[in-house]
Amino acid sequence: MTDELSPAERYAAARVRAAEQATALAPFREMYDFDLDPFQIEACQALEGGKGVLVAAPTGSGKTIVGEFAVHLALTQGRKCFYTTPIKALSNQKYTDLVKRYGADQVGLLTGDNSVNSEAPVVVMTTEVLRNMLYAGSRSLLGLGYVVMDEVHYLSDRFRGAVWEEVIIHLPESVTLVSLSATVSNAEEFGDWLDTVRGDTEVIVSEHRPVPLWQHVLAGRRMYDLFEEKSGRDGDQGGRREVNPDLVRLARMENSRPSFGRDKRRGRNMREADRERERRQRTRIWTPGRPEVIDRLDAEGLLPAITFIFSRAGCEAAVQQCLHAGLRLNDDAARSQVRAIVEERTAGIPDEDLHVLGYFEWLEGLERGIAAHHAGMLPTFKEVVEELFVRGLVKAVFATETLALGINMPARSVVLEKLVKWNGEQHVDITPGEYTQLTGRAGRRGIDVEGHAVVLWQRTMDPVALAGLAGTRTYPLRSSFKPSYNMAVNLVSQFGRHRSRELLETSFAQFQADKAVVGISRQVQRNEEGLEGYRASMTCHLGDFDEYARLRRELKDRETELARQGVAQRRAAAAVALEKLRPGDVIHVPTGKFAGLALVLDPGLPAGRVGGHRGMEYHDGPRPLVLTAERQVKRLASIDFPIPVEPLDRMRIPKSFNPRSPQSRRDLASALRTKAGHHDARRHRKERSPAADDTEISRLRAAIRAHPCHGCSDREDHARWGERYHRLLRDTRQLERRIEGRTNTIARTFDRICSLLSELGYLRADQVTDEGRRLARLYGELDLLASECLREGIWEGLGPAELAGCASALVYEARTADDALPPKLPTGRAKDALGEMVRIWGRLDALEEEHKINQAEGVGQREPDLGFAWAAYRWASGHGLDEVLREIDMPAGDFVRWNKQLIDVLGQIAAAAPEGTVARSARRAVDGLLRGVVAYSSVG
Repeated sequence: MTDELSPAERYAAARVRAAEQATALAPFREMYDFDLDPFQIEACQALEGGKGVLVAAPTGSGKTIVGEFAVHLALTQGRKCFYTTPIKALSNQKYTDLVKRYGADQVGLLTGDNSVNSEAPVVVMTTEVLRNMLYAGSRSLLGLGYVVMDEVHYLSDRFRGAVWEEVIIHLPESVTLVSLSATVSNAEEFGDWLDTVRGDTEVIVSEHRPVPLWQHVLAGRRMYDLFEEKSGRDGDQGGRREVNPDLVRLARMENSRPSFGRDKRRGRNMREADRERERRQRTRIWTPGRPEVIDRLDAEGLLPAITFIFSRAGCEAAVQQCLHAGLRLNDDAARSQVRAIVEERTAGIPDEDLHVLGYFEWLEGLERGIAAHHAGMLPTFKEVVEELFVRGLVKAVFATETLALGINMPARSVVLEKLVKWNGEQHVDITPGEYTQLTGRAGRRGIDVEGHAVVLWQRTMDPVALAGLAGTRTYPLRSSFKPSYNMAVNLVSQFGRHRSRELLETSFAQFQADKAVVGISRQVQRNEEGLEGYRASMTCHLGDFDEYARLRRELKDRETELARQGVAQRRAAAAVALEKLRPGDVIHVPTGKFAGLALVLDPGLPAGRVGGHRGMEYHDGPRPLVLTAERQVKRLASIDFPIPVEPLDRMRIPKSFNPRSPQSRRDLASALRTKAGHHDARRHRKERSPAADDTEISRLRAAIRAHPCHGCSDREDHARWGERYHRLLRDTRQLERRIEGRTNTIARTFDRICSLLSELGYLRADQVTDEGRRLARLYGELDLLASECLREGIWEGLGPAELAGCASALVYEARTADDALPPKLPTGRAKDALGEMVRIWGRLDALEEEHKINQAEGVGQREPDLGFAWAAYRWASGHGLDEVLREIDMPAGDFVRWNKQLIDVLGQIAAAAPEGTVARSARRAVDGLLRGVVAYSSVG
């Protein structure tokens, strides 16, 4: 090829090569045994040219190469580089990678519970650590040249996303920002914002997967391709992908299959024939079991595989099913390697803890090449699974979706059991973005020629909808930024209120809101044009039809209002009746899933009616905990009681009754049926409608009949146009309110927060008071509650274990809504202090309502959750792991994670409190908690 170039062209090419050799990128490229992709080269060149970069590329495409080049540039230039990640596991992984390349003296690590060589020129840290350094004005920021924000799409996270924006906004202008993101559909919009707040930023988007991904559906014994390639007129040129017609036929056949045995018109012989045909069909089509899927993938050479199951219990059950099925994916040599690695990595775990942690069952699975991976596991166990998987010694992992968030565990295949997941409130379909993130794990660069995504067949599956998931790259980045109390005092301390307000208006949240206003304004203009046309069409020659339409609307509104009042009165009467219930009352639940006979275990009175804690207090009215006649223990809601309920009888609840015990539930339910099974449900008498006697309704009906337009032959036609006019007018007014609401929303929230903080004495005009400076050192959801507790001295005199129990309420949050009896609490001073914390929260909650600070929008203080107080108290008191976990029924991984977060908040309390008993108790509580499984788990 070179021989075909002219002398001038060869000279020009030589000059280009010489220029490339003179760059920092040339020696960096030589560090890798593969050539860089075009998007990586483009991003690195932009970085070396002094620009910031946003790189949006699929999972596994190698975008971290760009972050590593920023590290290389910093070391070359004698400057610092901070490499931030969203989770500690990623930080540990990246720290290990960089140490291998540059040596332990050049690289440091800073996470919530690890500090290694923190003054090194390259420091890997979680994003929260960098945010705290920026607010504290840390000297470590001196000489900082580059910041890499890995997984920057985390700023969409509604709990932690604000931290990413805080860092981006507050980083010194001299720092070059490297943002690495998954493929998002609005990368250009995010890049425009970065360009606004950080200066010249190059946006590099790559849709190319370095390892091609094939999509499949596994139904029965057959693996179907999801797509069928259709070639154009010129063979492969112009080809397009269509949904596999075999899959479409299969779905149509399955969904149209009749429900056999119900059609009485068919004869017996016909039904038997249909059943036989259905049985033959089912021998070909079914949803394969978990061991069957792994066995099939192994036979097809598609292991290692990650199977995503949206349930921790499901992951553990899958491993047990594979073990019981006799599945073995490792030979003897691999088994020996696994045992050696596991024993080395878990040598620090005390022998007495191994049994309670399920160590031996876990090890058996690993030796066979099978493991689970989820947040409920001990962090050390998760790390071992990750290491063995990367080494090829674990070949089948059953994981929850958290594994998709950045951990470097690529596989040859990814399996999705279902396309529906529980989001904490309801079952929802996974989004195209989530599908892309999960299946992005398939295909190991440099190992696999292709990756495979396998979806298991389900009875109601729609292949066209699945193809839409697989073929769409819709993953919009949405800001979750909200000001907090801690953020407000830190900003005012550094910049004053006016400048802080201006800074917040530069957030991505406000940037997106302002862009949306432009589109809404255009819609308002279009609506106003439509209103003119509707007004002309509703004109009546007999009179003012607008007036006539108004009378009709007023009548309809009045009838609706009276109906609503009737419902509200019935609900109020039902709530009053519920408040009178006592433990031991036998009632009849009138409606809902659990309708029928029930025994009240706990009346579940509203907040403020009883002193106490979470589990007894509800803000939406009484929520009685009942045992149904079918042995179910459930927390009911007001919706289950549309009419008042009265006790039918009373029963004694044995002191030994345990709602978690199936035997206890069975015995008490049997006694309930025996005692009260003869009672009939009392019928509620239907009351006369309030509309029948309402004078306003009578007046409006008379006015409508007397209006000239009432006699128009085209009256209903005019009325339809009038209805459209007023519907469009209502929509237009709503859009105008949205425009008003979206303008300066972040700044308005900041003003409300500052107003509340001024009332409490944390701010005085542009000055931060001593109390405010203490609040500035407390981070977390309940920062203001923690500060108020310190100010009121409710933790004074508490011992270390008692303080640990109280502080746990600042961090712990139950995974699911309380559906059991109130949590067990420490007694004595700790219980009193917990009660005081709830009282202070109630006062703050009322203040927030007064200042229009809305918790539903993610701003403000949630209610403290006391569900971990007993566990924290017992662990800090020195009790054994087996004993503590048995009492609280919590997975070891969750126990460790909550303790790590508790240790973090206790460290903040020790730093923020004046030197005295609270600070000393907080430090001693940290020592008491940081032992056993908590101490030897390096990942929080």
